[in-house]
Amino acid sequence: MRVLVTGGSGFIGSHVVDKLCEHGVTPRVFDLTPPRQDVEYYQGSILQVDQLRAAMGRVDAVMHLAAIADVKDVFENPHYSEQVNVRGTVNVVEAMRTTGIKRIVYGSTTWVYETAAAEQVDELTPLGVPQHLYTATKLTGEYYCRTYANLYGLEPTILRYGIPYGPRARSAGVIALFVNKALRGEPITITGDGMQFRKFIYVEDLAEGNVLGLRSVAKNSTYNLDGGEKITIRQLAETIQSILGKVEIQYLPARPGDFSGKEISSAKAKKELGWEASTSLEDGVRRYLKWVEQEDQDHNRRWATVDPQLKD
Repeated sequence: MRVLVTGGSGFIGSHVVDKLCEHGVTPRVFDLTPPRQDVEYYQGSILQVDQLRAAMGRVDAVMHLAAIADVKDVFENPHYSEQVNVRGTVNVVEAMRTTGIKRIVYGSTTWVYETAAAEQVDELTPLGVPQHLYTATKLTGEYYCRTYANLYGLEPTILRYGIPYGPRARSAGVIALFVNKALRGEPITITGDGMQFRKFIYVEDLAEGNVLGLRSVAKNSTYNLDGGEKITIRQLAETIQSILGKVEIQYLPARPGDFSGKEISSAKAKKELGWEASTSLEDGVRRYLKWVEQEDQDHNRRWATVDPQLKD
């Protein structure tokens, strides 16, 4: 079985590629960034349908993970974010239609529940009108997957991710941001009162859920892949504070359109896919810290080999 992973060099995508290999699946990465040497790789943009078609030869399924995934980046670059998240997704499903590939696993977000009337939600909960452009772009991607299923026979699996963290995380992710500030001796800053909550999900748990999304039972279905613990942003900061020692916590005004949090059920994924998050926040943060420290050591080791004249 060969699976094309768009965004396969990114934070979540790279872990999905690792998990596919563990499960005996052959991954093929489609991304703009420099290639990994251990897997098949196609360099290209999801804004180019022809490049996507070329990468889909002899592929059994597509995992579409390429996106502008940070809400701050979407807020600051709305037009480009819409191009990547919306136009990029319709390009993926159109390339699948014209190459005859049916199975797609689409990475969406639990932000789709931001304006749902209910506080406890699952995959059947009616969704409200999105307040954030990021949410709007991901919901549009879900609709494209479903309409291509109705009109052209695609077999989508939609996965709504909680907030991921762990090794290789982008620096703008909240846990990475908090950890890096703390390690530099800077205060951890919280927007709002810190009582907005998430069920943060360790990236390797999330990657396992993506692979299980390839199961036949998952065709034409939607699943929440959220963490097992309800954690406020304040609790997150205090957890990092307790692990690293003396860390200052400061509070700033709330961001426009910030998602306060819902109680999101992942029971369907457990029942149908046999998946549930298994890594506690404290264990996950400690693993992430270990990775950051190793990255810093590797950086310092490489820097030590540079000609001293070049360091002036």
